[in-house]
Amino acid sequence: MFKVVTPKTEQEFDAYFHFRWEYLRQPWNFPPGSEKDEYEQVAEHRMIVDGQNQVVACGRVHMNTAEEAQIRHIAVHADHQRKGLGQMMLDALENVAREQGAIRAVTNSREGSIPFFTGCGFVVEREAPNELGLLKRQQMVKKLAITDALVLHPKWCQQLQQTWSDTIPITEHMGIKLHQYTGRTLETRASLNKNINVHGTMFAGSIFSLATLTGWGMLYLQLKERQLDGDIVLGDGDIHYHKPITMKPRAVCNIESLSGKYALLEKRKKSRFTIHVEILDDDKPVAEFKGVYYVLPPTAKEPT
Repeated sequence: MFKVVTPKTEQEFDAYFHFRWEYLRQPWNFPPGSEKDEYEQVAEHRMIVDGQNQVVACGRVHMNTAEEAQIRHIAVHADHQRKGLGQMMLDALENVAREQGAIRAVTNSREGSIPFFTGCGFVVEREAPNELGLLKRQQMVKKLAITDALVLHPKWCQQLQQTWSDTIPITEHMGIKLHQYTGRTLETRASLNKNINVHGTMFAGSIFSLATLTGWGMLYLQLKERQLDGDIVLGDGDIHYHKPITMKPRAVCNIESLSGKYALLEKRKKSRFTIHVEILDDDKPVAEFKGVYYVLPPTAKEPT
């Protein structure tokens, strides 16, 4: 049984780096330590372990820019090659890249690894600098798509995302995306990498914007569910911060937290709604938002 884990303890990192050296540096007579570079502290590290907790594969990803992730150092134990562990490791690293806001991944592949990355959706873009001064490499690129999200009424959700992009361009710069909509729950996510302050945490203003848009989005989709229309405006917003966000910014809004009178809109009258949004850092609650929104009935068109 194999599983992907994140090295955390000194002992786990020692095993991880030793494995990297053994498979990626020792064959070319480079000493221990040569497997490390200046990106280790800002990178995300993953390894695959077997049932005895022994390392059988490794890999690393770090962000080159707010939208581009660099995947490096994928290696698989000689006794476990051709078992899908390379694909398993790459999938894990791509998921990390998506969570950090990347829309594309790049890797500098040795010639022998090009077929593997090609089979995983990468394409050769250009020649890359030689590794260790002697191994020829090609830079390969892959566009990252959002996966593993349940989206009810995908057309409405796409319209909502497009509305945010068209009318509130900052959502694109913040990396705010609709992640999941079940009809009862709306979850959005933002890129920490695009909203990080000097302390390595998410800007408070970005958290507020994420919460506000999530509440707005839930009301937008609920109007669609009821075949109603109107202009949604924020009347008031109150947020309480408990902890900083250092990992994965998420906002969740449940339908039970939404209250207001849809009947007024059916009579083409303004209606007031209150919505609660929970902000999480991965699975840890870090902030609570209460928003008051008004829905204004569409303005009647002048007769022609």
